[in-house]
Amino acid sequence: MTRMNRLKVVLVEKGMTQKALAQKLKVTPASVNNICNQRQQPSLHKLYLLASVLGVSAKDLIYEQIPA
Repeated sequence: MTRMNRLKVVLVEKGMTQKALAQKLKVTPASVNNICNQRQQPSLHKLYLLASVLGVSAKDLIYEQIPA
């Protein structure tokens, strides 16, 4: 497995915009954009909130299984 930020991919899969996610998390769209573009790492608490809002596990936002 490789470590990567999958937030952008999950947003597309869920049909959600960064702005909509920011509103649900009560943060600025710039904060979500910074996380999506790996300029900022979410706190552990924020990571679990992101996962909860998106209906995925926190692990799914960090790791992706690479086919062999």
